[in-house]
Formats: sequence, C-alpha cells, structure tokens
Amino acid sequence: MLIDLKAVRKIYERGLEKVHALSGVDLEIDNGEYVAIMGPSGSGKSTLMNIVGCLDTPTSGTYHLEETDVSGMNANDLADVRNRQIGFVFQTFNLLPRSTALHNVELPLLYGGARRRVRRERAEEALTRVGLADRMDHRPSELSGGQRQRVAIARALSNSPSLLLADEPTGNLDSRTGEEIMLLFDELHADGNTVIIVTHEEAVARRAHRVVRILDGLVASDERVEPS
Repeated sequence: MLIDLKAVRKIYERGLEKVHALSGVDLEIDNGEYVAIMGPSGSGKSTLMNIVGCLDTPTSGTYHLEETDVSGMNANDLADVRNRQIGFVFQTFNLLPRSTALHNVELPLLYGGARRRVRRERAEEALTRVGLADRMDHRPSELSGGQRQRVAIARALSNSPSLLLADEPTGNLDSRTGEEIMLLFDELHADGNTVIIVTHEEAVARRAHRVVRILDGLVASDERVEPS
C-alpha cells in the first residue's frame, strides 16, 4: 500500500478559535491508482492534500507513506521525503522565471544531490516524455500556459517519485489546453504512475478511476468510477 491514513485530524488555532480542518480521516490508496479528491471550499480537501504531500503533519492520527510513518517527522525529514517520493504539480506552475525549462526540471535533482550529468539526462528524458524535447532551452515567458504546465509535470517526474500529486492542474488553462494536460495525466497513469488530482471540476475528477469526496473534514464518499 502506498498511502494509509488512519483517524487523521488537523486542528488550526486562530487566536482563541480552533478550526477543525480534518475530523478523523481514514484513507487508503494503493500503488498505481488514479484518484481524484473533491470537495467545496472549506471542506478540508486542501488540508488533506498538504498532509498526503508531506507539506504538513496531522494533529493526531497516523499517516504511513510506503509503510513509513511520516506523521511526526520534523521539517527536514519531511522535505527529504517530498524530494524523493512525491512529485508536485500546482495550478500556478511555480516555475523559476529566469531559468530554462531544462534547469527548472533539474531543480529537484539538484536538491537531491544528483550529479550534473545525471541531472541533465533525467531532465531531458522527463521533458521529452511530456512532449517538450524542442523547448528545453526556453524560459517560462517563452512558453504557453499548457507548455509551462508540461514543464511542471516534467519537474514532478524527474525524481521518479512514488506519487504524482496535482493541485487543480487545469485551473489556469483554457478548456482545450486543460484537455491536453488531462490526456497527459491519463498516459502517465497508464505507464504505471500513481496519480492523485485535487480538483473542484467534475469533468476532471471523472478522468480518474476513483473519486474521494471530502465534506466538513471527513470522507463523505469514496467511489470507483468508469473513466469518461
């Protein structure tokens, strides 16, 4: 099993007020699954994504990632887990504006201590995989929105992560470009990657094979679906 959350709670303190973002979430995700996580604003889906992505830790409960308990890890250990095991794709791309596509994709490998030749080879392979073999030397300002998102996906893939975690990956794209990006996620899943997409769009969620809906900090439903 890749992900195993048991009775996960997250409480934020805002002054004298306590906000219960997650109220006891149980969730299991196997290797190779394609899962969409949905929920309205304030439902807890973003908090759940942050915990699954090791960007935050639960107030209580346990989270095992590939059988390792990451629930109580410190910030440095969590950063190491993120770099080695999780590839992130964000709505806003989060690319370095003055760096080429190649250098943007090399970044996680640099943090991971990979040698220069290895970094370049893996980055080139990842960019080729997402259809940008001819755009490696372009900076983000020289790329379309869809191409920038492909660079972000290549960066997420560069370390061969256990999990590809995407937060509203089509949110800043027009419908045609969004469809192209979702086709790419479909292909990545078909290649054996575990994909989790956090989205508020039903059409995006229906591309997955499983839809988990979050409401009031709990799993409201968890259903297998026929991909559309």
